[in-house]
Amino acid sequence: MLFSLRMSLMGLHFMVAGVLGVLLGLCRPFNPDNSRWCARLYAWPAMLILGLRLKSELGEVFAQNHPCVVIANHQSNYDLFIFGNIVPRRTVCIGKKSLKWIPLFGQLFWLAGNVLIDRGNPLKARRSIRHTTDTLQNKDTSIWVFPEGTRNLGKGLLPFKRGAFQMAVEAGVPIVPVCVSSYSTHMRLDRRDSGDVLIRALPAIPTSNLTLENLPDLIEQCHTQMQACIDDMDRQLLRD
Repeated sequence: MLFSLRMSLMGLHFMVAGVLGVLLGLCRPFNPDNSRWCARLYAWPAMLILGLRLKSELGEVFAQNHPCVVIANHQSNYDLFIFGNIVPRRTVCIGKKSLKWIPLFGQLFWLAGNVLIDRGNPLKARRSIRHTTDTLQNKDTSIWVFPEGTRNLGKGLLPFKRGAFQMAVEAGVPIVPVCVSSYSTHMRLDRRDSGDVLIRALPAIPTSNLTLENLPDLIEQCHTQMQACIDDMDRQLLRD
């Protein structure tokens, strides 16, 4: 009963937030800070509806590293509501082109200045990556990427794709890993208290002295650090 009520409220909330987000986008189309405010529109009410408690450990990492490439683990569709609470200023997201067909959300995503990549067309995908690199270098805008490329369902990090790391190296901007605990395997939406979620930002990794030859080591370093962080947060939740 509680689960069904929550899903009904989430459906209503998704539509209302979508309308408000599209209106914001129409008032100032493609402003890179639209993404942050639209993320908050979705995230703040959703956490109350879902009964999730969020604890974030970010420090000054976002304020001190801008522009940057933010990389995060991707568990489920609920990531929108989890990570939406912490999206920093002037940060846009990379998403697949098919997102634009989702009613309201797709139009909001586009108007918020986010980057849509056609993964089925390598030439267009490379053009989008080059455009994003220029954004990092010249427009005081950060990029948020899920380097796994798909949802891992809370079962451990999948292998990282190289696009996010290539952008960071070519633009010479730091990479900021952001990790969320394995909430998708622990939350109980049929209970009043659905569970706790931890988010932790790791120290920025500079790339200004790296070349594309360093990408494999850079990817392995980020993957190892993020998996260790996720494991540590999961153990902390079990202790608590």
